[in-house]
Amino acid sequence: MSIDETHAKPSTVARTAPAENALAAAAHRRNQLEDVTWRTRLRAFNRRFFRGQPLNVLGVVIVLGFLVLVAIGQPLAEARGSLYAPNTPNIQDKLLGPSSKHWFGTDDLGRDIFSRVISGAKYSLGVAVVILAIAVTLGTVLGAIAGYFGGMVDELLMRLTDMFLAFPALILAIAISATLGPNLRNAVIALSTVFWPWYARLVRGQVLAIKSRDFIEAARSVGVPGGRLLYRHIMPSAISVIVIQMTLDVGYAILATSSLSFIGLGAQPPTPEWGAMISSARAYFREAWWYITFPGLALTITVLGFNLLGDGLRDYFDPRSASK
Repeated sequence: MSIDETHAKPSTVARTAPAENALAAAAHRRNQLEDVTWRTRLRAFNRRFFRGQPLNVLGVVIVLGFLVLVAIGQPLAEARGSLYAPNTPNIQDKLLGPSSKHWFGTDDLGRDIFSRVISGAKYSLGVAVVILAIAVTLGTVLGAIAGYFGGMVDELLMRLTDMFLAFPALILAIAISATLGPNLRNAVIALSTVFWPWYARLVRGQVLAIKSRDFIEAARSVGVPGGRLLYRHIMPSAISVIVIQMTLDVGYAILATSSLSFIGLGAQPPTPEWGAMISSARAYFREAWWYITFPGLALTITVLGFNLLGDGLRDYFDPRSASK
């Protein structure tokens, strides 16, 4: 090793160490700024969404309670013993009123209604999630393509959408479900079919409004490809509207699923789905009020919670709507 190389090494190390320290300091400052930004956003959300908004708080509490029920409902029902399992009949306890033994009473087969109600929460949420996952994905893709490309593509896709929107949603869902056969899977297919056109229309309108803005024109002028422009610039600006609509539609999807189960086209006995339970309880409405009341309350409160949450999110993302 030459003398020059020997003297070069320490100087290289001396130059490298400050550079690494500067990079580490810059990364540390960036992380601190991100933490401050998130704390600021969280405080702003808390101030605008919760403070002075009791209905928003109520909606969040109901939805969180529903999610907890979905998570622990089945284990809680099983923990009470085999006699309280959702689908275990016990004719000796037929149509017993609410008591310390059966908190919500029993049904016509002696099954514990409390266990069936809390077990039915997972069916309601699971079906709603699947319906909206299919509807939002299909509707968003078709609506984005129609709104961005326009012309004949827009015309064909929107006329297809109008074919589905021409029928009342629940009537079309009943027709599809009755054609496919009465079970929960076919009810999901039927409801997904009637939900996606609304999202296609919604996303198309958002894309048409956003793509004419100045920042989109600027990105297009510098040669940003169409696919990247749609995916990275237009759709992120429309995501808040989609999230609000999804939150509102969770309650409607639960209610629509229960409606199909109520008329025998959704969940079939002995599945503890709330609509099917209400349908079974109709014949005992006079002599066993608890049989129909508690599943109905669970359905009503859950739909109310998601509607309140959706209204709160709409007012948060679009403050102008709160004054209307």
